[in-house]
Amino acid sequence: MPTRHSLATLFEPASIAVIGASEEARSVGRVIFSNLREAGFRGPLHAVNPKHQTVFGQPCHASVEDIGGRVDLAVIAAPARALHAIVEQCGRSGVRNAVIVTATGPGGDALEKRLLDTARETGLRLLGPDSLGILRPDIGLNAALTRIAVDKGDLALVSQSGAMCSVVLDWAATNQVGFSSVISLSSTLDVDFGETLDYLVHDPRTRHILLYVDHVRHARRFMSALRSAARIKPIILLKAGRHEVDSPAGGTCVADAVFDAAMRRAGVVRVQHIGQLFFAAKALASGFRPREAPLTIVTNGGGPGAMAADRAGDLGIPLAALSDDSLAKLGRLIAGERHPGNPLDLGGDASPERYRDALRLLAEDPAVDNVLVMLSPHALTDPLEVARTLIDVAAESRLCLCACWMGGGQVAEGRSLLEQAGLPVFRSPETAIELFHNISRFYRNQNLLLQAAGRTTGNGRNGPAGARLLVEALLGQRRTVLSSPESKTLLRSFGVPVTPGTLARDATEALFAAEQTGFPVVMKIDSPDLPRKADAGGVRLNLGAAESVWSAFHDMLATVRAGHPEARINGVSLEPYLHRPHGRELRLSVFRDPVFGPVIGLGTGGSRVGRSDEQALALPPLNPVLASDLIDSSTVARLLGPVGELPAADRQALEDVLIAVSGLVCELPWLKTLEIDPLIVDEDGAIVADARMVIDQGLPAGSDRYAHMAIHPYPAHLQQDWKMPDGRIVRVRPIRPEDADLVQLFFDSLSPETRYFRFMEEIDSLPPSLIARFTQIDYDREMALMATTTVDGAERLVGGARYALAPDGEAVEFALVVGDDWQRYGLGRRLMGALIDCARAHGYRTMVGDVLGNNPKMLRLMQALGFTVGPHPEESGLRRVSKALHG
Repeated sequence: MPTRHSLATLFEPASIAVIGASEEARSVGRVIFSNLREAGFRGPLHAVNPKHQTVFGQPCHASVEDIGGRVDLAVIAAPARALHAIVEQCGRSGVRNAVIVTATGPGGDALEKRLLDTARETGLRLLGPDSLGILRPDIGLNAALTRIAVDKGDLALVSQSGAMCSVVLDWAATNQVGFSSVISLSSTLDVDFGETLDYLVHDPRTRHILLYVDHVRHARRFMSALRSAARIKPIILLKAGRHEVDSPAGGTCVADAVFDAAMRRAGVVRVQHIGQLFFAAKALASGFRPREAPLTIVTNGGGPGAMAADRAGDLGIPLAALSDDSLAKLGRLIAGERHPGNPLDLGGDASPERYRDALRLLAEDPAVDNVLVMLSPHALTDPLEVARTLIDVAAESRLCLCACWMGGGQVAEGRSLLEQAGLPVFRSPETAIELFHNISRFYRNQNLLLQAAGRTTGNGRNGPAGARLLVEALLGQRRTVLSSPESKTLLRSFGVPVTPGTLARDATEALFAAEQTGFPVVMKIDSPDLPRKADAGGVRLNLGAAESVWSAFHDMLATVRAGHPEARINGVSLEPYLHRPHGRELRLSVFRDPVFGPVIGLGTGGSRVGRSDEQALALPPLNPVLASDLIDSSTVARLLGPVGELPAADRQALEDVLIAVSGLVCELPWLKTLEIDPLIVDEDGAIVADARMVIDQGLPAGSDRYAHMAIHPYPAHLQQDWKMPDGRIVRVRPIRPEDADLVQLFFDSLSPETRYFRFMEEIDSLPPSLIARFTQIDYDREMALMATTTVDGAERLVGGARYALAPDGEAVEFALVVGDDWQRYGLGRRLMGALIDCARAHGYRTMVGDVLGNNPKMLRLMQALGFTVGPHPEESGLRRVSKALHG
């Protein structure tokens, strides 16, 4: 399989040219050329500048074309006016990569387009413009515009902001933090987050990845790479612009809320400032893993404990409710005027033994999992001995502990001891609480990352296919705003329960519609210009007789026309009046974010609508776990439980509606906005009382059916049934995370020879981590097709074929295995054919694989499928097989 990433020559160059190299004081070229020399770069280093004959005693070339040898990386520190000519020269001379440190300046969009077009003609890859550069301390590469010394480490920093790179590097230098890579992407004109993350995932020097994000150009590529990388290496992300007001849904922070929802699905840690960035990295490296449970605070001072509790309340972190037994035992331990509680104040004279005994008692309480242990300097407290005690308790206890040693010199030695022991320790309670919040959210987000949600087929008569025909018919009529009955029809086709509605254009039709519907009825104005019918006076409820319908029709039209004379009115909609005394009125919305595509929002509806702080957001597709998480993330969760005599609402019904709407979003790329308000949920289920959709032309013809989404849904459309030559039926479908048990049983059933041919080594068992890697995939960049059959009513795996994106970003690497009892029936050939079709549909250029030289059956199959067979570049016992997928 290919072993070098397409960006390897950018981040691991064998030769470098600095264009604009100089000895002039305060020049960019001097800083970069000096940094490369002083860092000990071991390959050829060329100076290029037509104004100089030599630079620091080295020959200086007038042009990169004069070098005459291979150049992997050109660092361009020349005026903006010369950039295009220099990029042309780099392309002609075969330079593989260029880092442009120079900024293009005002109106630089046109220049950037010219630079990119010229680079693409010759295969030159560009980082920048306005990039700070690249640092790889382990290989002596410092091609960056910085004077800050950077130590070796296992953190990779990737930033769109050169200034932020400098700030982070300065912070790291004073805190003895080292890096495997520092990569300044700047505008992401060419090389972007996606390719860079792919490279770092394969980089053995990198354990954790720090990201600073200004903006995202390609949401699907960004999310796909982020989700893929986060499965392997922890990613901590900091983003600016959290309070931008320009958003598609009108809220002051909606754009950032969408980004936050995306990061939850990507399984990353999102932090709010630089300090949190490194604290989170250190905590993850030390194995700090707080559970999704309440927090307990132990302190030797009431004030610091209150500060910690306040910050926990700000972030929505609940404090553990200690059991009566725990409170009684703790009361005896801290006998005096203090009363035990949470925070637990051990007193200013708390000894190491009191800390130890309190923590041991808390460990016996099933409600306690996470504990923040605080200490402030006091004449009767020994910070060093308490630190030693805490380390001992951490070694023997099930509790997840972090510490806050407040103060300076008096607690410094104790704090240092805790750091050496790998326990997270902080100077302020706010910082400690924020870390707990960030890391606990990280592990929660990792669970969301495992979810392989897909589109739903719908329970309506016509299903998604019928819905698509309806939308295409409306667009053919140049209509974009759907009436409430039309919107409900589309929702019903995806299995969403709705109240039936009939459109009436005049009072007479309204009377007939009411009689047909059955009294009492609800009357609503039908106008594409009035999204808030009730606010416009366009709703009448509980009309119990024909006379009421007649007068309500005329009164409502007069009211609406007086208040909104410009509004287009199609008539009124008549619906059954819903008497749901226990109903909770919710609002379910869909809007299209300009970066991440469709977003689903959930909040309170009816008279409570408009309170933006009550809306929780999620990126589709959803499944039961993700739908439940969306509910729990909103204030809606509190409304669903029993209150007094009000029975609990049917939460499952709400989850079903969310999943069905997610299916609609997946299958209808034309959907621009959807507002369901109210969605009424009570103990008997959920039903849509009113809905409004807006559609547009959507994606161009020939696009990927899910190109409108940032996260690729589970590709259920690839499922098919095959009849084998002996009459047995095999179902082929993409793999899902819940298939782990099937994979384990299949592996156990394989003969040693089949295992050896598949894994190219003798392997007796599959570790859980490898099973997770096999079953938890990103369908945008990898595919795994399972062939299953039914045995005694249970599904059994009998074969599988998979590919994953190769490091070069253009090829995919495949693997194939067929159960021993299913070989010689053509299953392997058919699986490979289906897999090739998937890779071709995604636009990959080549499919490659490695086959053992003593596996003649596989080699014959590959030749029959049109693969070329050649020697392996590294292993004599292997053969490299490859097939061009296009042309």
